[in-house]
Amino acid sequence: MTKKDLRIVYLGTPEFAVESLRALVEGGYNVVAVVTMPDKPAGRGHQLQYSDVKKYALEAGLPVLQPEKLKDEAFVEELRSYKADLQIVVAFRMLPEVVWAMPRLGTFNLHASLLPQYRGAAPINWAVMNGDKETGATTFMLKQEIDTGNMILQERIPIGSDENVGSVHDRLMELGKSLVLRTVDLIIDCENQGIPVPTTPQPEIAELRPAPKIFKENCEIKFHEKTAEEVKNFVRGLSPYPAAWANLSINGNIFENTKIFSVEAISQVIHASAISKNEIIVPCKEGAVRILELQVPGKKRMEARAFLNGLH
Repeated sequence: MTKKDLRIVYLGTPEFAVESLRALVEGGYNVVAVVTMPDKPAGRGHQLQYSDVKKYALEAGLPVLQPEKLKDEAFVEELRSYKADLQIVVAFRMLPEVVWAMPRLGTFNLHASLLPQYRGAAPINWAVMNGDKETGATTFMLKQEIDTGNMILQERIPIGSDENVGSVHDRLMELGKSLVLRTVDLIIDCENQGIPVPTTPQPEIAELRPAPKIFKENCEIKFHEKTAEEVKNFVRGLSPYPAAWANLSINGNIFENTKIFSVEAISQVIHASAISKNEIIVPCKEGAVRILELQVPGKKRMEARAFLNGLH
């Protein structure tokens, strides 16, 4: 079997999933169909918006399936008609067994964490928010419980102390692309040798950190509950998206839902917020933070100094 013989169905939705799909298509692998989320209305005009994966799939001339329900009989029959040998999942939703067990070689998933840590929808954000020094990506065979299947390959990368989730996301996207190709090549090689793909059970760890989906209400900075370093990690773990936020009181003006993109942790002990012409300092449970970059509603993102200079 060659990579042109292996029939692949690819399942994914956001930007993170595009690079792996692109690498497969441009690498000559036989992607026979793509499954992604249904189009959603967005913006003031509520126009239907395609997922990032759908945009690329259409450009590449690939068939696109967009089921509302993954157990829908019509979708299952259409998926079966592509006679996939292998399915690859990158940043998609949880699959029912009728879908993930369909291909004869199974379904593997690329997850942006060092499993078993950070099972869930937002592993990159939570690793940075928790101040981890490293993260990585894992490919594993799917089974019913989410993100728990046997691991195939895993790679690590460091997280810089001032790095935000945006740059970690981009580096993991590139790492993930490489892991997906290596995993497919390994599966082909094992198939040609008539041996099972070598996998490793996820290790038992006493303290597992989850990675649940992040909602706006979870992004509020509660300065009084966190140390300066924790606030810094919280902000960079949500920057640039979805962005941490706070309600700021400056010179008698209340700026609600102000997005904070960057802060500096300082050891200075203060008991109330300090506003000067050039800086905004907010006390924390321990220490304080200097806000470096922010965006008030209706305005563009800017440095704190520029924002203060624009106030009358």
